[in-house]
Amino acid sequence: MPMWFDLVIALLLITLSYAALCAASPLGACRKCGGWGARVRVSRLSGRLKRGRDCRRCEGYGQRFRIGRRLYNTVARLHRDAAR
Repeated sequence: MPMWFDLVIALLLITLSYAALCAASPLGACRKCGGWGARVRVSRLSGRLKRGRDCRRCEGYGQRFRIGRRLYNTVARLHRDAAR
């Protein structure tokens, strides 16, 4: 079997598994705040974690749509609007 054929099969497998991940779990943790929803800092006096201001990227939710899910939503919206 040619090497490019194995490469195509591997890329197809990776793409399908990412599509399944986006379908099963469309939300992922925000990369900026790590899923906390805010900047977390350590208090100087007590050493405990304190919540800071809300994260601007995820607006304090701690979760964002994955890139594949955003692409799917855009394509579905375009198809829905074109079919009207």
